[in-house]
Amino acid sequence: MKADVYTRVTDKIIADLENGIRTWFKPWNAEHAAGRITRPLRFNGTLYNGINVLMLWASAVERGFAAPIWMTFRQAQELGGHVRKGEKGSLVVYANTISRTEIDADTGEEEARDIPFMKGYTAFNVEQIEGLPVHYYAVAEPQLDPVERIERAENFFAATRADIRHGGNQAYYAVSSDYVQMPPFEAFKDAESYYATLAHEVTHWTRHPSRLERDFGRKRWGDEGYAAEELVAELGSAFLAADLELTPEPREDHAAYIGSWLKVLENDKRAIFTAAAHAQRAVDFLHGLQPKAEQAAEQEAA
Repeated sequence: MKADVYTRVTDKIIADLENGIRTWFKPWNAEHAAGRITRPLRFNGTLYNGINVLMLWASAVERGFAAPIWMTFRQAQELGGHVRKGEKGSLVVYANTISRTEIDADTGEEEARDIPFMKGYTAFNVEQIEGLPVHYYAVAEPQLDPVERIERAENFFAATRADIRHGGNQAYYAVSSDYVQMPPFEAFKDAESYYATLAHEVTHWTRHPSRLERDFGRKRWGDEGYAAEELVAELGSAFLAADLELTPEPREDHAAYIGSWLKVLENDKRAIFTAAAHAQRAVDFLHGLQPKAEQAAEQEAA
């Protein structure tokens, strides 16, 4: 019997972490014209979210795809293309429900219940498909100036109005005082690493009770609740790096978290789905704090 979707995805990420690989880290490639939009895209240009971002990034890294666009076998046919013989697709999931009628133990009456479950289907990268309209294979134009891209990141974090302080040699979010502490900008080896670290801490900032009120039952530093929140911040940082067109290298301290993440994932096959969903909510919340004009421009670009 095939393993369920939760187990298949979690086992893949556990295997990656055991090899020191973060499935979600820097999987994009700017060689494709759509590569500047680094989240995976459906055939119609809409963005994938949550766990599907991680899963399709992982497939792109494993197979060396530059294009971020994915579609089903039937969608390829409807566009006049065909999946090359022998190509293997990638798993994409979505939530669904099944209705069941049960007898209430107290009243003896029938009642309908909607039971949620995760369903999967197969998607193919456009590099596995021949005969599609030419824009699906378009080569990238020259990239924007890196300074402009980082300026966009600066504006993005400023628009959140988070209390971001600089000084010392540690990066952290203090939930009780509700502020983000960052080392000086000059302390980082490059600007992109600074913004990736800031993205991690500002994702933590969204957990405050006045915002998303995210709590995994943390009792002490290093427990599973702590590890779960760190995983959310890690994924949130990766999603934001993609959205802001940053390509940072790993922070050194992230290697120390891998063991605790493995423990969480091994104990709960749904943990990575939960973390990805929370990370997506955090990123959506931060995007929602941006000026209305920028939000409209991002939607138009997508």
